[in-house]
Amino acid sequence: MEPDAPESSVDRVIVDGFPFPLGVYPVERSHPRSGYTVDFEPADGGEADSDWEEWPDRYMFDIVAPADRIRPLVRSLFALLPPRVYPILDVLGEDAYREVDPYIAYDPVPLDRFLDATHRHKEWLFEDGLVGFGAMSEDPFLYIYVDEHKIVTVRAAGAARERVEKVLEAFDIAPVAELAGVDATAHEHRSVLGAGRAGPSEEEILEELLVAWRLQINIDRESNIDDSGEDLGVTAWRCLVRLEEADGPAHYGDVWLRAECYDDAERFAVDAAADAAGFDIDAEGASVLVIIADRMTPEDFTRAIERFAEESGRARPIPGEVGVVAVRVERAE
Repeated sequence: MEPDAPESSVDRVIVDGFPFPLGVYPVERSHPRSGYTVDFEPADGGEADSDWEEWPDRYMFDIVAPADRIRPLVRSLFALLPPRVYPILDVLGEDAYREVDPYIAYDPVPLDRFLDATHRHKEWLFEDGLVGFGAMSEDPFLYIYVDEHKIVTVRAAGAARERVEKVLEAFDIAPVAELAGVDATAHEHRSVLGAGRAGPSEEEILEELLVAWRLQINIDRESNIDDSGEDLGVTAWRCLVRLEEADGPAHYGDVWLRAECYDDAERFAVDAAADAAGFDIDAEGASVLVIIADRMTPEDFTRAIERFAEESGRARPIPGEVGVVAVRVERAE
């Protein structure tokens, strides 16, 4: 079929027998094909202020495969990882001034925990055009990542190169001079969540993965810059906070506020949600999780506050320069 599926559709686009992921598809004539390229990368990283050890000399594989083979291929590649790994997650989120929310784990998690969550959310991770994910290990060094185009990148130390190539050979993926994936032509991205589909929302999946994969957002939390590096100063934020007692139900707080940086926004949001819920964040067994902390444009912030005032029946809060503007807390069922 020609790649003319409307953006609202979740039908799979197939061109010349090559199926594309549900969440990313070409919008002009293309000639896709399976294949991989491999390049040598010399050792780098390991700077004094880095949280990671130096990456060794390695071979980088970029791999294109049809959508119906991506999942088994990546499962086979993940089987090359050691028992503990560092998960990676990139989400094209709702922050008004940052295109991608990058999450990484600074502490390793068991490989089976990583794989269990990958299986539970396989449709989102392997099909959605707004998310990329993967995992890496340090000893032995191995990096496996599936980007938002569902193109697979593997970085492997020299000793593992042959093992990676054997996996690719098993899937009839051969070396090519140039890749021909969806990103080689004009294309569109879309989410596979919603549209009448059953299952958890993106926020619910993110909430689970933050805990299961020990993820932390990988940004400068003490500044407030956009993707171009411009200092934004004070901006509006919407935060979603989970507060949970040791043996009690969780409370979820939606908090709208103004802050100068991520750390301040997180602190304001947690304190405000805890006060509204009557929750003692210092109690034994209490846990706090900031699921979302997204910056908003002034216009979107104003509309959100107006909706809050209308839905809650309260007078519209007057935004201050810095601090919390509105809080809504709900108890989980």
